[in-house]
Amino acid sequence: MIISDRMQNMQSSPIRKLIPYAQEAEKKGITVFRLNIGQPDIATPKAFLEAIRNYDNDVIAYAHSQGIPPMLESLVRYYKKFDIPLETEDLIVTTGGSEALIFAMMTIANPGDEVIIPEPFYANYNSFATLAGLTVKPVTLKAETGFHFPSVEEIEEKITDKTRAFIIANPSNPTGTVYTKEEVDMITDLAIKHDIMIIADEVYREFVYDGEKYVSFMHRDDALQNVILVDSISKRFSNCGARIGAIGSKNKDVMTNVMKLAQARLSVATLEQVGAAAIVDAPDYDEFMQEAYDEYKLRRDTVYNGLKNIKGVVAEQPKGAFYNVAKLPVDDAEKFIIWLLENFNIDNETILMAPAEGFYATPGLGKNEVRFSYCIKSEELERSMKILEKALEAYPGRTEVE
Repeated sequence: MIISDRMQNMQSSPIRKLIPYAQEAEKKGITVFRLNIGQPDIATPKAFLEAIRNYDNDVIAYAHSQGIPPMLESLVRYYKKFDIPLETEDLIVTTGGSEALIFAMMTIANPGDEVIIPEPFYANYNSFATLAGLTVKPVTLKAETGFHFPSVEEIEEKITDKTRAFIIANPSNPTGTVYTKEEVDMITDLAIKHDIMIIADEVYREFVYDGEKYVSFMHRDDALQNVILVDSISKRFSNCGARIGAIGSKNKDVMTNVMKLAQARLSVATLEQVGAAAIVDAPDYDEFMQEAYDEYKLRRDTVYNGLKNIKGVVAEQPKGAFYNVAKLPVDDAEKFIIWLLENFNIDNETILMAPAEGFYATPGLGKNEVRFSYCIKSEELERSMKILEKALEAYPGRTEVE
């Protein structure tokens, strides 16, 4: 049997690859606090479930490839809350943000072309680029500067005649960084200057803390032809399993060709669209979002306060999303995590994190870094930080962070 080069070149998920070790620990009666994955535990909005329960058509038929009208119209109303100028004709509903990313890459670039991504980045950007036959050109960001962009000159030197797009998450997964207006403008100016696209992954826009301001790449009227917005209801509405996302652009050529891919995969699940369309207009929408925001901010503070008090750990306070990347005083983060799951616990409790090496394209980077997802309860996060502190003291491969 021949396995394609495409698949052999695709990496395993750094977020999910160590789950078998966690499962083995759980079989032994150990509680594993899962800090590896961005799976919210906040209850899904009731309006979503009620809309599905009240669906009374005799047949669950194919939806239109673009999406059902109520879903598209609810997206438009939602975007107006953030001054994002997308109308129904600018949007296509996708199977999660993942499909939107794949559609964007396949539409604007040919095999052999390049995309520029600040690293560390959401690991599946690499997987989707591999599927599309693209080469990732990373711009390395550093924990010591809060994972903000370097100079415009350093970024511009990455642009070649094969560059087709920037791919940028704002707020960032995995770092929690919120890019400033100056940074957004810098990338936007480069995209206009070199006539390349920006694939803007803005699924965490609700979760921006400490007075920071969310700035969309779609806030610049002069750049709207250069921007493709990628979105998902998974995180903001605690609705990962529904697999509802969206892709949007004012560039009609882009959206006309994205529709070919949407038609080829037929449609997004009808019932999930019915549920998702009901959320934005629900009477408790604002209350739900405020409670989710307050909870994630509390969890953010719990993790950061724990990390900053652990000797040898380097971490900045994230300003958005629900992730943090930290340098640990260990020889190899993946080895450390496996050791935690196999050899270390306190009162039959241990932790699972995501090794950050898989969030980088540059070989060797992130080897002593981990990503934390703070999607579990604050008291569990507090215990997790205590476990981490004691584990780092006991780990035989402890080193000092450079």
